[in-house]
Amino acid sequence: MTRHGDWIDNAPRLADIPVPGNAAAFDALLDTARPVVLRGLAADWPAVAAAGHGHDAMAAYLRRFDGGRPLGLFAGAPEIDGRFFYRDDMRGFNFERGQIPLPVLLDALLQAADAPTPPALYAGASAAKEHFPGWTRDNVLPLPTGDATARVWIGNGSRVSAHFDMASNVAVVVAGRRRVVLFPPEQVANLYIGPLDVTMAGQPATMVDIERPDLARFPRFAKAQAHAVVADLAPGDAILIPTLWWHEIRASGALNVLVNYWWTRGTPDAPFLALVHAILAVRDRPAAERAALRTWFDHYVFGDDAAGVADHLPVAARGILGAPGAERDARIRGYLRQMLG
Repeated sequence: MTRHGDWIDNAPRLADIPVPGNAAAFDALLDTARPVVLRGLAADWPAVAAAGHGHDAMAAYLRRFDGGRPLGLFAGAPEIDGRFFYRDDMRGFNFERGQIPLPVLLDALLQAADAPTPPALYAGASAAKEHFPGWTRDNVLPLPTGDATARVWIGNGSRVSAHFDMASNVAVVVAGRRRVVLFPPEQVANLYIGPLDVTMAGQPATMVDIERPDLARFPRFAKAQAHAVVADLAPGDAILIPTLWWHEIRASGALNVLVNYWWTRGTPDAPFLALVHAILAVRDRPAAERAALRTWFDHYVFGDDAAGVADHLPVAARGILGAPGAERDARIRGYLRQMLG
């Protein structure tokens, strides 16, 4: 009998690399735009040490940092097997959203730890400085991620469907284990993406259950499988996920904890919003117009020489085509507000 996810077990594993020793080395790593595993990056964190002593010790450690603010919660019945997703009719989701105090969440996770089919509980993306004050003082990320906010994720067995982020992401496993399945950005057409504007947690996600792919319904997913890479992470390990890489994350363990850091070199959501506006403004025009506009986009945006398209103009006359910077960006925003009414 074929087990669910067998193809993932046999997929290529992501390479481990040494932790970058300085900011220049880290920037060079980011420029490769390839995911990597930073094995043992946070092995000396006190939080990881606490996790090594079991669920009760991990819960006690988390309680020390309770800032008193409730956490955003996803809660699903045992039947969803930790896969937070749409309902079969796409009219809503198979889980409920709510708010929960940290002590109540931890008590519920510990109580369900020995249940054969526990409910799925998942509190994600809680900013450490607000919800876990003091966490970043004691658990320091040894990477130059600027002012990226540490965000804490706590739950039991769960699966987050393959999605992308507009920001670079370093994710550190503290307790439990994580398996990350990644697909390059160019596989978007083979991942059968769901609605762009009605999502589980902000970002569009694949409609394919990648552990049980229905290739009759989603035949192109076989092409995506051929390009997938997998990372298996233990406490103290981290993964760098570049912007726009699709990634599905399975968390295991009755009380698992992850801390991640998102940061970007520009406005985080601007490219995605530009894409959505292009659907309105460009996609449904006649074919000849779309072909002409494709050359415009290549000239002004995607071409290797796009940054220099206004070099024939005096600097003072380049307007929104000028060099990037706060003044140019403000001018573009003003122009868009004026033109879009």
